[in-house]
Amino acid sequence: MEGLKKAQELGLDLVEISAKSDPPICKIINYSKFLYDQKKKQKEIKSKTAKVVMKEIRFGPNTETHDYNFKLNHAKKFIEDGCKLKSYVFFKGRSIIHKERGEILLLKLAQDLEEIAKVDQMPKLEGKRMIMLLSPLVKK
Repeated sequence: MEGLKKAQELGLDLVEISAKSDPPICKIINYSKFLYDQKKKQKEIKSKTAKVVMKEIRFGPNTETHDYNFKLNHAKKFIEDGCKLKSYVFFKGRSIIHKERGEILLLKLAQDLEEIAKVDQMPKLEGKRMIMLLSPLVKK
């Protein structure tokens, strides 16, 4: 009761910090300012978190070297920009019987990008797609 009277005299709020202790712990503060400061801290923490951007590159199982090199250059640019890369081989119709071609293509991509990227997920067949995930290496 004394704390409540004192808080009213100062024009502030009496906020319960810990109810489980005996006697309960309370603090006299401006509650609206306290809420404002908490929101401000949350916003600051949120702005500092890294936003992950996912880029995709699609191959066919019969991708030729020129097309592969063209897409490899795009992949390098994406990785250097700090984006994660989802590369996949899309099998149409009967081309799914050549799963090994798709896997070889994705492993070749991983090998060509090994200086700047690491493999998060090895090639894995999901339906008609064989997917591999790459992310940029952490710069020291």
